[in-house]
Amino acid sequence: MSDTWTATDGLGRTLPTFAEVGGPRTNRVVALFYFLWLGRHGEAGPFDITKILAGRPGLVEQPEHPAWGPLQAPHHWGESVFGYYVAEDEAVLRKHAQMLADAGVDLLVFDVTNQLDYPESWRALCRVFSEIRASGGRTPQIAFLCPFGDPGKVVRALHAGLYAPGVSPELWFRWEGRPLILADPELLGESFHQARRDHPARLEPGHTLGQSFEATRAFRSVGLSAPTWMATNAAATVRLRRGDAAGEIVAEKRFQGVRDNAWLSLDTSAAPPGPGVWYLEMSDPQGSIGWWSTTNDVLRAGESHVDGRPAAGDRVIRVRWADPEADVLREFFTFRKPQPDYFSGPTGPGEWGWLEVFPQHVFTRADGASEEVAVGVAQNAVDGRLSVLSNPASRGRSFHAGREPRPEHQDFLGHNFNEQWERALKLDPPVVFVTGWNEWIAGRFKSPSGFYGDGPVTFVDEFNREFSRDIEPMAGGHGDAYYYQMVANIRRYKGVRPVPRVRSQPVAIDGRFEDWAGVLPEFRDTLGDPVQRHQRGWGAGSGYTNTTGRNDILLAKVSASEEAIFFYVRTREPISPSTDPNWMLLFLDVDGDPRNGWLGFDYVVNRTRAGKGSARLQASQGVGYEWRDHGEVWFKVAGNEMEMAIPRSMIGLRPGSVAIDFKWADNIQQTGDWSDFTLNGDAAPNDRFRFHAQF
Repeated sequence: MSDTWTATDGLGRTLPTFAEVGGPRTNRVVALFYFLWLGRHGEAGPFDITKILAGRPGLVEQPEHPAWGPLQAPHHWGESVFGYYVAEDEAVLRKHAQMLADAGVDLLVFDVTNQLDYPESWRALCRVFSEIRASGGRTPQIAFLCPFGDPGKVVRALHAGLYAPGVSPELWFRWEGRPLILADPELLGESFHQARRDHPARLEPGHTLGQSFEATRAFRSVGLSAPTWMATNAAATVRLRRGDAAGEIVAEKRFQGVRDNAWLSLDTSAAPPGPGVWYLEMSDPQGSIGWWSTTNDVLRAGESHVDGRPAAGDRVIRVRWADPEADVLREFFTFRKPQPDYFSGPTGPGEWGWLEVFPQHVFTRADGASEEVAVGVAQNAVDGRLSVLSNPASRGRSFHAGREPRPEHQDFLGHNFNEQWERALKLDPPVVFVTGWNEWIAGRFKSPSGFYGDGPVTFVDEFNREFSRDIEPMAGGHGDAYYYQMVANIRRYKGVRPVPRVRSQPVAIDGRFEDWAGVLPEFRDTLGDPVQRHQRGWGAGSGYTNTTGRNDILLAKVSASEEAIFFYVRTREPISPSTDPNWMLLFLDVDGDPRNGWLGFDYVVNRTRAGKGSARLQASQGVGYEWRDHGEVWFKVAGNEMEMAIPRSMIGLRPGSVAIDFKWADNIQQTGDWSDFTLNGDAAPNDRFRFHAQF
């Protein structure tokens, strides 16, 4: 029940509770864009842009400076709290599964838009996630966002490597009864495409535009590209005729609400027309609409027409050939066509966005019902055009109310992210797609890069702390602020369960634990998560080793009497000797005020022991990791169980109704930083989270 855990981030923002957001809401899915490519595009470096520019921001005007890595080489915008890791780092994958399940993320959507499907990476993740599930743990499920324009190669590779062999089917995210994949199903098979365009031919009322073409084999669809001169109320009828402008009508459709440059395609898959000469016709316009064309004659067998009579040049046309293998894919998956554009919204039903500028559009199902809204941390957009995040006018993390603030006014509050979440919460679709978790790298380009607003040194999708869009905690900088901001908004979107009230029973601290059987609830921790990491890192000779994981904390309980508060904890294996360093620490927040104490904790037990079976209770000296002795408390350990009593008077709790937050941690390194709970030993609950006991 991680949705009942409490937390306050480093900016003083506390997670919403049941009283604020209500109970769990059904049919609400959070998808998170996830990246598999770390270490798959070369490992020179790492070249950390934040460190490269530290103290010398003028380097963005000096593309030949030796501080930069090679052109096109991946550069990190900053450093993850887990270091410069590679995609198959199993310790990081386990931590990702834990953090994202705790946050309420249901689905990871893998980025395979650049024609590579990264099988080594997804196989490693599937292996780790399946192991977690087999041992009783939780993970998000998975799907893929494929190339926008030509997804066939990647969809085929994923089907052949993952889906057809049945690799980790428990991880497949199913939508409408079948595995979801984000790809345009119309683009799966082979096609014939006349793509040259140099002018838009306007369709006037009472007239027709046409294009004849020769099919060399059966085809399942044929379509045209329609300019609307930015009008949004355009409509037209498209017909397929046999032979010529006077031929039999084989298929037709009225297209309404056409967006600029949309493809108007006729589906002929039910009875694919065969080889021969065919005629595509556009008629009955509404609003401003036309057909992209070229003045050149580029089709050997075909010509453009106006009102059924031949005209100079040819028109843009796309014919999809019948393809049995592609038909198998269309039957296997549930498809949602990904919309690459940040600005225009859906061009029709059955599409999903992945990143948009505020205010985002709602994407709909075939029946017109709301289905999905995109939420992003930042957007590489300037002046209503696709741009680069190395442009200081882009929409960074601090962008809001229509403007990007100057550097001195940029902060860690996630204004852009909040603005987008507020829009999504207002629209309240069944799916929210969040971009993103762990992109971290971008290739270096120099002008001209082909992107609007580029510069001498150009990074398209990531640049620095402000102009980046990763939620995964970073080392330094904003830390874990965006993670808890995401958690808070997921709770607002999905609701949470109420915290169960503690059912206390009389407890004796005697090393016999039968008297705890009737105490509820059980405050459970993730299974199998004490930190053990042995993995190569990014770059030659780099690596990460962490063996601080020791006692695997399974669950805790709390009970109360008029005189004392009692604590119980159970581990997977027998608890290690109490002489071990950093042994079984218990942190307490007894006043509910996150502004005082270390990370809001007022007391800690077990930093030092007073003697056999006793430990020192220490009180916080302020907000830093400084403590002073406050008394002695008693505990008992037997096997994998431990119990402890703390007199109410020692921690300032009067008899009667009371609530406290508590946290167990074993072999954290006591660095005094929030990341200690994330990186070392085992913490129950995980990261900054705390258990909330309401008596």
